Amino acid sequence: MNLSSHLVQRMLKLSPPATRDLVIQRDLQVPMPDGVDLLADRWAPRVEGATLPTALIRSPYGRAGVLSLGMARPLAERGFQVLIQSTRGGFGSGGIFDPMRQEREDGLATLEWVVKQPWFGGSIVLVGLSYLGYVQWAVADHLPPEVKAMIPHMTESALTLEFLRKNGMSLETPFAWGALIATMERRWAIFGRPIQDGRTRRALQTLPLGRADVAAVGHRTDYIQDILAHDTDDPRWAGIDHRHRVADVTVPVSSIGGWYDIFLPGQLRDFQILQAAGRPARLTIGPWTHTSFNNTAMNEAIEFGLAHTRGEQPPQRPPVRLFVMGEDAWRDVDSWPPSGYAAQRFHLWPDGALSTEPPGESAPDQYRYDPADPTPAVGGVRMLADSGRVDNRALEARADVLTYTTAVLDQDVEVIGEVNAEIWFRSSQSHADVFVRLCDVDPRGRSYNVCDGLTSLSGADETSCATVELWPTAYRFKRGHRIRVQVSSGAFPRYTRNPGTGEPRATATTLRAADQAVYRDPTHPSAVILPVRQTH
Repeated sequence: MNLSSHLVQRMLKLSPPATRDLVIQRDLQVPMPDGVDLLADRWAPRVEGATLPTALIRSPYGRAGVLSLGMARPLAERGFQVLIQSTRGGFGSGGIFDPMRQEREDGLATLEWVVKQPWFGGSIVLVGLSYLGYVQWAVADHLPPEVKAMIPHMTESALTLEFLRKNGMSLETPFAWGALIATMERRWAIFGRPIQDGRTRRALQTLPLGRADVAAVGHRTDYIQDILAHDTDDPRWAGIDHRHRVADVTVPVSSIGGWYDIFLPGQLRDFQILQAAGRPARLTIGPWTHTSFNNTAMNEAIEFGLAHTRGEQPPQRPPVRLFVMGEDAWRDVDSWPPSGYAAQRFHLWPDGALSTEPPGESAPDQYRYDPADPTPAVGGVRMLADSGRVDNRALEARADVLTYTTAVLDQDVEVIGEVNAEIWFRSSQSHADVFVRLCDVDPRGRSYNVCDGLTSLSGADETSCATVELWPTAYRFKRGHRIRVQVSSGAFPRYTRNPGTGEPRATATTLRAADQAVYRDPTHPSAVILPVRQTH
């Protein structure tokens, strides 16, 4: 075990531990009000008479592997005792796992149990990423006084709901997660996951999509059927949305996210709610994807979390710390979005140009989108492989992708904040998607994605302005580079392909190709709107 401790310390570039001599209590039974027992492991330094704060981690992914060696052990070596609990219905815990629906009741009962234990040291910090961060928000407005801080990482208070927008379903992430949780307790699952990922990718091409879960995991799964059949506002999702709890959180919150993370918009929303309510909160956003492995959350648990358990203030810093990509430097600001950035329109022009000047009269640009050969997802905001910042040249060479590019920049252009696009659009089908991506083109012609977004249209056979919300970003386009905007009608399988028929996504079987037109003239001034740093 000490070898793994040394390896994790080296990989995460952590400070040396106070001790590597730990004691582990396994399979502690935590009773729930309905009689179900949830199992937990306790990791603690082997120190007689010590009263240490508890780092609580609640997980649907088991209590071994990365969670034990990459989270529990390093935290226990550096000042915490750590309790990792398997959530209901998995890895020995009783009951049935119904994703996200039982985390409030079970989380509150777990906290009540912890403070009554003879080993409890008087204070608790909630830590964890993704689902492990979501369970923090589920109880955040009703915490016992023993909880001193929250450190939600790569997560948000509504989790699945952003993916299920009626005007743009993000398919790949919730489907792949549903396939993962349906198979993770199979023998040797950890070794078979690359194969499973391949099955998942192939399953996403299934028609109708309602049969894709069987193709991916061998049987129907309730969660996958739910995401295919129920949009964000459907009553089926009642009870999993904890956005209304955020303003009532009273403990300090340190939220950590990534520019290419699947939960970024919701995480920024949660932080803005905390700031507006005057709550003690800080935010760190790095150049990371959802699966990036780095030491930020661990260091924050030690620096921020331990300080609050002792009634101390962590080292002072402004509320928001952002990594500005392109400049590759950290920037401290007071709020999100930061002040000093004004909306500037970059208009689509003829011949693939992009300009801050309004466009002149010209015919629309056209392309053909075929859902049988959908425009592929390349890099960007994805949970699986091929995420983050990648070269887009092969994608941009496709006939179903339009590009608009500025002249070579004669000075740096810094963009920090919310990014939007207004695309005047018409399709030969009544249902169509508009995907917009912002890219940085370097002097060698390599085009790297910065942020993107998609919206789905009904009545697309009439000319209308499609408003597309792209992912927020912090990016400096350097002098000598160019800014590029892509316009297409999909990014499959990240987003479900639009069949053009308006059929429900779970049962659609007919795929209709569409002729798309993008307008860019004085009456239809298509543009991407960037928050650009003001200079005086």
